[in-house]
Amino acid sequence: MPSVTWGVIQGRKERLVSRVIICDYLKTLGIISDELEQLELPSTVDVMRERVEFLQKLGLTIDDINQYPLMLACSVRKNIIPVLGYLEKIGIPRSKLGEFVNNYPQVLHASVVVELAPVVKFLRGLDVEKQDIGYVLGKYPELLGFKLEGTMSTSVAYLVSIGVRPRDIGPMVTQYPYLLGMRVGTMIKPLVDYLVSLGLPKTILARMLEKRAYILGYDLEETVKPNVECLLSFGIRKEVLASVIAQYPQILGLPLKAKLSSQQYFFNLKLKIDPQGFAQVIEKMPQIVSLHQHVIMKPVEFLLARALPSEDVAKMVVKCPQIVASRVELMKNSYYFFKSETGRPLKELVEFPEYFTYSLESRIKPRYQRLKSKGIRCSLNWLLNCSDQRFEERLQGDYIETESIGPTFCMGGKLELPGNEIVSDEEDESEDEVLFRRTVSL
Repeated sequence: MPSVTWGVIQGRKERLVSRVIICDYLKTLGIISDELEQLELPSTVDVMRERVEFLQKLGLTIDDINQYPLMLACSVRKNIIPVLGYLEKIGIPRSKLGEFVNNYPQVLHASVVVELAPVVKFLRGLDVEKQDIGYVLGKYPELLGFKLEGTMSTSVAYLVSIGVRPRDIGPMVTQYPYLLGMRVGTMIKPLVDYLVSLGLPKTILARMLEKRAYILGYDLEETVKPNVECLLSFGIRKEVLASVIAQYPQILGLPLKAKLSSQQYFFNLKLKIDPQGFAQVIEKMPQIVSLHQHVIMKPVEFLLARALPSEDVAKMVVKCPQIVASRVELMKNSYYFFKSETGRPLKELVEFPEYFTYSLESRIKPRYQRLKSKGIRCSLNWLLNCSDQRFEERLQGDYIETESIGPTFCMGGKLELPGNEIVSDEEDESEDEVLFRRTVSL
């Protein structure tokens, strides 16, 4: 007679028979059961059928299960339901649970209290917003399998050590959670050391990473170094590489050789700008490499239609590449004001193309009216290329400052005047902060 526990506690022979029956059932479904041979399986086919059907209701296919058949060793009630309930609680939409499990099926083996909850608590401790937890884990579900005292902690500690502000770690993780899985010694530090060797101060690099954490994902040997060599081969000077990268960090991860080759040919063919001039353009505005050619041509065609010789337009673009990214509507307004109100010759626009980058209503008109009321005659450079404070000082002076050397135009930032004198409305910023604000403002 069978005992009262028969069917619950099976003997060795019964377990072997049950395993054969279950494996045969899985084979009829197309599931490869080889990896399940050493694992404890349910006692009946009905229990296994329940597991398969539950996973299929989540949206997993037989092919998905074959990618990780070990998920069939998880109990629906003891493992799968508690884990899925917790994932939904922390922000994974129910409709995305199947996709989440398919991307990281190992989560079904995890303990909610011992393994999952501590990782979520760690992310909240990094200032990842509560409503962003689901988004972060959806992008990088493997985080749930990391040890808190391992890679995650060391990568955060290193980033803070190079100047990343602790309050910005949370937004960085939200933007690029993969940084928590990157080893400092083999991935993060070599990239940081290389960029610093190019002349980027660590404080500037830290600001770059805060805004664009995905830079950490650029492969140093396969992408970053070849792109730097590519810039040099196209005539960009080594001493300005740091400035180019600070202005446009994405340039480190682009298919750069193809983009530079295409744009250089276009500039030569359409704008009559030779390779040397093209290199100067990239140094001043590296975003040009990603600017669509039809966008570039609109401002150029506007200038050519104003009876400016193509040679002069080429000079203007080389001197101030920002004009090719200007809106033609705004350029028209500024141009018509220049022609109708100032009565100045077009030669002055060729000499100072930066005129088109200033706001007509907030800078050009007010300053011109002030000069007109005082009867002062000066160049566009003297009129516009200074802070409001310096402009007022100039108006109070009894002389026109010499322009034999002239200030260096840096759109939206401080002016480097002869003698390294710095003029700006912001006097309390560090030099590194100013460089970063100036270069990324574009």
